[in-house]
This record gives sequence, C-alpha cells and structure tokens, in this order.
Amino acid sequence: MELQQMRYVVAVAETNSFTRAAERCLVVQSALSHQIARLERELGARLFERTSRRVRLTAAGEAFLPAARQCLDAAERAGAEVAAAIGEVRGRLTVGVIPTVAAVDVPAALQTFHRRYPHVRIGLRVGASGHLVEQVKDNSIEVAFLGLPVSDRPEGVATCELAHDELVAVVAPGHPLADESEVDLNRLSSEVFVDFPTGSAGRAQTDQAFAAARVTREVAFEVTAADFMARLIHQGLGVALLPSKYVPNLTGVVVVPVTDAPARIEHLVWNRFTVTPAAKAFLEVLGVVSGEGD
Repeated sequence: MELQQMRYVVAVAETNSFTRAAERCLVVQSALSHQIARLERELGARLFERTSRRVRLTAAGEAFLPAARQCLDAAERAGAEVAAAIGEVRGRLTVGVIPTVAAVDVPAALQTFHRRYPHVRIGLRVGASGHLVEQVKDNSIEVAFLGLPVSDRPEGVATCELAHDELVAVVAPGHPLADESEVDLNRLSSEVFVDFPTGSAGRAQTDQAFAAARVTREVAFEVTAADFMARLIHQGLGVALLPSKYVPNLTGVVVVPVTDAPARIEHLVWNRFTVTPAAKAFLEVLGVVSGEGD
C-alpha cells in the first residue's frame, strides 16, 4: 500500500470522477485507475462502484477513506517537521473563519504569512463556529477564528480571546428605525428578522438576548453570509443584529445602537495537541504564542 494510491482514492472520492481525479493528481487516467485497481486487489475489496454515469464509494471505500486521509495527513506532518528541523516551514495551513470575523484582517494576515513562508500551501474555509471547532479538533484545519456569545467558550481546543464586541441593529435606509439614535430589544421584537441558521453561534447570541429580555421575534430569513443579509435588509425585507465592528464592511444599510444589545467574543483556536510548524508560524505572525490557551 502506497501513499500515492491513497492520494488517488481520496481524489476520486472527492471529485466522484476518475477523469477529474486524474486531472487533479496530474496523471493520466489509465495510470490512476491501474493504481486503484492494484490497491483493491491488495485489500481484497472494491473501493468504488463504477457505472457509465457515476462513481461512488462502496462500504469498503467508506471505511477506507478516513484512514487514508489520516495517513496522508500524518505523512505531510512528518515532512513538515523534518523541514522545520532544518529551519524551513513547509506543509499546509488551512484557516477557518466565521463570515463576520472582525478582530483580525485575515486576508492581510495570510498575505504576510505567505510572503514570509512561501512554501506553505494556504487554504481558507468559511463556516459556523461550532463546525470550525470540530474541524480543528480532527486536524482538518489548523486554526480558526470564531465568534461566540459571552456565555460560551470553545471546548477541547487551545484558545486566545481576540476581542469583545456588541451587536447593533442593521436596517434599511428608509426603515422607520433608521433615524433613531438608539433602540431596545423590546422595540426590535416587532420586526421581521434576517439571521444566521438555527443552531449556529451567530444565531445563539441573539436568541439568548431576546430570551433574556423575555420577548419573542420572527426570523423569516436564515442565511449564512452577512453580505447577503445586507442585501435582504436593503430591500426592506427585514432587520438584523450584527457585530458593530463588522458592519462597516456592509453597504446600503443603516446602523442603530441597541441599549440592551447582546455581546460576543471573538476567539482564535487551534489544536491543543497537534500544532504543525505552519500553524505555529501563523500564530507567531498574529502575535500569539502556541503554548497559550487551554
């Protein structure tokens, strides 16, 4: 069993195509198919079901895939550790971010990191805080920027608090609240809301605040991207509560302070057990020592 064979299996599983997998791996399809067939003979099981229309994993393939990914990750980490031992930073750095990250200019930080460590492959994933924490734990990503209610704390990862922020009301320019100097949750409860999906940390901080104020609200639009929220708000379809330090990135909306506003904390998290050389270097770029956190 060879690492290259595992790479081919992962590529086919992710693309659902032998042709696209071969293109990704920069080999001819016949060579990729030959190596996967050879691996299947060694394992004594078919990893893929192949038809003229589709390619999908068999039960054996589903069982093999996570282990193959772990082996490839371990091999990459081993190579990165060797490079670090001779003074080079290599490997990969995949960063997770929430859509409303504001405490750090992530693109600028990645540019600085890339200029300093050009041999590291950089990736970026946008997602909800809870999902990003799980990806950090299983080493799918190296570090992540989160936004959580003040009552919550990332579990099972090393963490560094970056900033505290309050949410503000975001309304359309022609909205009756647009000219108000401030508003409270009781007044906002009569409005139709645009918000993040149920169960996300971004939604939880607002739900908790309304529950604490003992008022209810209607959330008619659930979306994952704050810029799309702004487009819905601009059309007068609803209002939202968003972090005050993030809303300057939005256009076509008006911001109104909230007297009893919910708050959030932005966190930077990383795996408390496995800090790759690239992750450690990125933390240093951000001014964070990898030994900090809990």
